[in-house]
Amino acid sequence: MGERLQTLRSFSRFLFAIVALCLLSSSLTSSSQGFASDLDGKPFDPFRAAQGKVVVLIFVRTDCPVSNRYAPAIQQLSAKNGGKAVFFLVYPSKKETADSIRKHDREFGYRLAALRDPQHILVKESQAQITPEAAVFDANRRLVYHGRIDNLYEDFGHARKSATTHELADAIEAAIAGKKLAGNATPAVGCYISDLE
Repeated sequence: MGERLQTLRSFSRFLFAIVALCLLSSSLTSSSQGFASDLDGKPFDPFRAAQGKVVVLIFVRTDCPVSNRYAPAIQQLSAKNGGKAVFFLVYPSKKETADSIRKHDREFGYRLAALRDPQHILVKESQAQITPEAAVFDANRRLVYHGRIDNLYEDFGHARKSATTHELADAIEAAIAGKKLAGNATPAVGCYISDLE
């Protein structure tokens, strides 16, 4: 009986050590990979930086013509809602370097903070699949909208003269006012975000 108890105690200690190692490993992984990064390569949490404001993530690529065409509209939305919502450009492509992103932002006149998300941390949290695609989070970090900016594009390469619906603007307005949207997702048109890069 004493020998069996000793074996059980040894086994329990062994299990405890395994669990502790797993928890430590998980903690280290999440702390180093749980965020996107700024263009200097430092981990960056847009929700913490927003300090309780509505967060708007705009997923873009330097080489996506649809993303690039939306640059003025994104800037206008940011300027209009700057005091109540915090905007971030999110570059999910593993191939895009900080220098290429800086160059792109200069060329298109962006004044928004740009983040790299090659591990697709923010992509997954936002349920994003396309560039350009927007995600709106309320002050409690709840995803309240994800999808297209507006309906300018009917399909890739087929654009209207001007947009007739403005889903992102409506979502931002609702999030700031603390209201719920009738629909919280609208498919976007553009370039696919690939997990295979």
